[in-house]
Amino acid sequence: MTTALITGATAGIGAAFAERLARDGRDLVLVARNTERLDAAATRLAARYGVRVETLVADLAAEAGIEAVEHRLRDGGHPVDLLVNNAGFGHRGAYLDVPVQDELDMLKVHVEAVLRLTTAAVPGMRDRGFGGIVNVASVAAFVPRGTYGATKAWVVNFTLGIARDLAGSGVRLQALCPGFTRTEFHERAGMGTSSVPAWGWLAADRVVDDSLADLARNRPLCVPGKRYKAAVAAARLLPVGGLGRLSTTAGRDYRKP
Repeated sequence: MTTALITGATAGIGAAFAERLARDGRDLVLVARNTERLDAAATRLAARYGVRVETLVADLAAEAGIEAVEHRLRDGGHPVDLLVNNAGFGHRGAYLDVPVQDELDMLKVHVEAVLRLTTAAVPGMRDRGFGGIVNVASVAAFVPRGTYGATKAWVVNFTLGIARDLAGSGVRLQALCPGFTRTEFHERAGMGTSSVPAWGWLAADRVVDDSLADLARNRPLCVPGKRYKAAVAAARLLPVGGLGRLSTTAGRDYRKP
């Protein structure tokens, strides 16, 4: 039986990944900061699906948290075959409105942790000739608006580059770029969403289904939803100045849900 490790596993897209992968019969390693929520999720998933569920309490904004997850990913006796780098958060406010330490914490979680955990997981997967890594980014990666989008642009480009480097190794990588998704993300960040139309929302289960389907097809970039696919396709064709006008005109902040 294969094992998946998911960061940010107790809410939103991470919880949806855990549910779907447990239903598919995968053992799980759930990573998050909240012990009570981790234990509750592990108990429920193990009882419902009969899979083995480990928990690992780790704050990926802290060195000790990243090191703990790296250690688990390098455990060849209990290999992880699928890594989902999902942990992340957003800030309310424009550049210079957010304390620089908060921005550095975001870089630690969105960039450094993704780099280090991917690097910890890949060698074992490559040696076994099998494995997958999903790095959760956002459609915000394609719109130059704020430091959040900048971190997610790094995730996309890093993932696509590594996917090319590892072609033929049996290790598949994917940058998952959802639009607005119904999760706790915006509430936690104190962001209002009243201006987002009903058609703009995705269900977390749908995001996960699209991600895993594209991973099975070895597609390194996944943008769930036809409207968001069209928006990203347009964004990738426009010059940077046009993208800035597009994001302002749309009146939306495409942050990770």
